[in-house]
Amino acid sequence: MGHERSDCDSLADPVYYSSARAMASAIARRDISSEELVRACLKRIETVNGALNAVVQIAADEAIARAREADAAMARGEMWGPLHGVPMTIKDSLDTAGMVTTGGTKGRASFVPERDATVVARLRSAGAILLGKTNTPELTLSFETDNLVYGRTNNPYDLSRTPGGSSGGAAAIVAAGGVPFDIGSDYGGSIRLPAHFCGIAGIKPSAGRVPRTGHIYPFGGLQDSFQQIGPLARYVDDLSLVLPLIAGPDWIDPGVTPLPWHEPREVDLASLRVSFHTDNGVMTPTVETMRTIEAVAKVLSSTVRSVDEVRPPGVEASFDLCLALYSWDGGAAVSRMLREAGTTEHTLQRSTSAKPISAVQLDQLIARWYGFRSQMHSFIQQYDAIVCPVNAGPALPHGAIDAPDALAPFSYTMTYNVTGWPGAVVRAGTSPEGLPIGVQIVTRPGREDAALALAKFVETAYGGYQRPAF
Repeated sequence: MGHERSDCDSLADPVYYSSARAMASAIARRDISSEELVRACLKRIETVNGALNAVVQIAADEAIARAREADAAMARGEMWGPLHGVPMTIKDSLDTAGMVTTGGTKGRASFVPERDATVVARLRSAGAILLGKTNTPELTLSFETDNLVYGRTNNPYDLSRTPGGSSGGAAAIVAAGGVPFDIGSDYGGSIRLPAHFCGIAGIKPSAGRVPRTGHIYPFGGLQDSFQQIGPLARYVDDLSLVLPLIAGPDWIDPGVTPLPWHEPREVDLASLRVSFHTDNGVMTPTVETMRTIEAVAKVLSSTVRSVDEVRPPGVEASFDLCLALYSWDGGAAVSRMLREAGTTEHTLQRSTSAKPISAVQLDQLIARWYGFRSQMHSFIQQYDAIVCPVNAGPALPHGAIDAPDALAPFSYTMTYNVTGWPGAVVRAGTSPEGLPIGVQIVTRPGREDAALALAKFVETAYGGYQRPAF
């Protein structure tokens, strides 16, 4: 077991490894300027990005100019918000006004949006400074971050392995110390998986928590509740800082409602009932992954009300259900998005070549889906959290996702896109190859506070993020 990480609250050495919370506090105290932090992060990105290919657009001059404005405002006693002067990057699937936003597809290789995505606008309003955009697979539809516009992103813990997808560029640059946080999107695990592969923290919020307005894969469609926007950071405290800043209705995304927000620090861990499982019945994880989950369950048992080793009934069926819900329209929605982007050459042949199902089959699929959701709700009534693997193993070699039946290891995250429940990830172990192993903490709808409180406890117990030797 580890100890409380002081670098969450104070500036780290080197400074670019500091948390967003520590950066904001240091700027407010005038211990460091925003310009110094922005320059330090830009220098770090320059140092590591040649090997990683994580940041695909850089706005160095604009960021430095904005940092100077932040420092001048602070000197006048003006505070823009809780992220005043703090640097960030943003996944390239989210629109950024004045900066190329491709969504990983060739038809948008030079597309410059006129407006920010809602979450980007909210972060800028909170004082954050945009340094650049991070790589994503085409239309975010892969667990490997690679596309025909920018190429492949590498994992900072092992360049021969993937950082995951679709928020792989975001996770890789956060893990490498380029920025304290980024914003990802999660349609099947695309926040949680890269957090796991890159040894950082991330959270997929509840369905309805954060607007998707301005995202390359828009709101709408049968499986609208699958996709959520959420933060990636090195420290759990930064997830708790950033998530409420981007949450709440924008009155454009019809899937977002005014869900109440509860502070993670106010959660009474001793009142929580936790279930855990090491194997979901679809793909048995590595021994080290299972041992990590068991160790987390054991340390939680000394703090929470109860810990039971029990798998939600029927969870083994959620993988096939999820795949059916992704492909029911035969790729019509993906094909439409490619046409709207002006893309003719693409990498999504698998997504656009499925056979559409009939109305009778669709009705049966929806009934099956809602039956599973109801069954899961009955289970979570008995528990406050589910602790389980993020994936069947650590970061995969590049190209492994293209193998037959390669998606089964990713079923651990897909289940909770089907339910729409929140899920946090934090590092709790290490594989024999020295790769991070994360733990997934899923909670009831609207209870991100419990997920984050438990993730913080695990982070404190096991040390959480560890700097790559890079």
